[in-house]
Amino acid sequence: MAESRGIDSTWALWGGIAFSAGFVLLIWGAGLLWLEPGTFADRKPDIFMWYLWQLSEPTVWTRASVWLGYLAHQVSIWYLIWRAQTGQLKYSSLLHWENVAALGVNAFFITLHLVQTLVWYDGLAQDTPEWTSQTSVTIMLMAILVMENQRRGLAFGVKMPLLTEVGRTIRKYHGYYFSWAIIYTFWYHPMEITAGHLFGFAYMFLLLLQGSLFFTRMHVNRYWTIVAEVSVVAHAVMVAILAAEGWPRFFGGFVGMFVVTQMHGLGLSRRTRWMIGLGYLAVIGIIYAQTNQLDRIFEPALIPIIEFIGVALVTVVTLLLTRLFSAGVAIQKSIKI
Repeated sequence: MAESRGIDSTWALWGGIAFSAGFVLLIWGAGLLWLEPGTFADRKPDIFMWYLWQLSEPTVWTRASVWLGYLAHQVSIWYLIWRAQTGQLKYSSLLHWENVAALGVNAFFITLHLVQTLVWYDGLAQDTPEWTSQTSVTIMLMAILVMENQRRGLAFGVKMPLLTEVGRTIRKYHGYYFSWAIIYTFWYHPMEITAGHLFGFAYMFLLLLQGSLFFTRMHVNRYWTIVAEVSVVAHAVMVAILAAEGWPRFFGGFVGMFVVTQMHGLGLSRRTRWMIGLGYLAVIGIIYAQTNQLDRIFEPALIPIIEFIGVALVTVVTLLLTRLFSAGVAIQKSIKI
């Protein structure tokens, strides 16, 4: 596969960030001028994590528009990932043809989803529960912790040898799962203009951009990847504020993951890391004191604990699937012999 000469991945990254920011503004402007979703479905108390933004009377066209858009988007990106892997591309500072195609595909379907929202509105939320969207991205964040263990350690720079094999497996196949988690979540939500939605789509755009830069130097640039990874903070905090669910817990939890794990892959000095850690503790103390929640100051620890439990589960599931696959291959070979 030949590289697309003259297109530097750094410029592609900055262009993608500019596109993402501009498109969020476009969603907001288009929503103010043209978005008229109609009547939302009544809340059903027996359904866990009820999602508000779904129509009370969906039609064949509202459902078909989102499902066809999602499936076409997903299959297109999976094909490009498969083409890149089977083509044995090498990491380069320049974009490959597959990168250019992925950027174009994502830009096209982002635009299509906006049009689909303005005309038919509904997202995948009409037919699938909300926990599936949140869980898919949460598992992705946990898988990143496993995959990055060899570079930055799991906690405070300490590497876990047990995660080495699993990390290699996830690194090889992560593109397929990560793209599914991101694209599924992207199409789950209609392009609403609440602050939570806008921050969420900005986060999704950055993840789609990162996924489009596979086999380029920017895809593994430690500063850019940390930006993409911690962008979840803004979205989580905004959603928590709007839902009145205690934003300090989400702010403290996800920033805590940066302090405990993510910053240790940035090459910072020990002194700088200590300063960031102590500054984090001071900020958390001030926030909980100012909000009169000192009795709940333990809450920021919950998200890191959940993520580390998730790392254990992801590790076990990946090992089991790897063993089953290896056993299946061995059985197949023995039958042929």
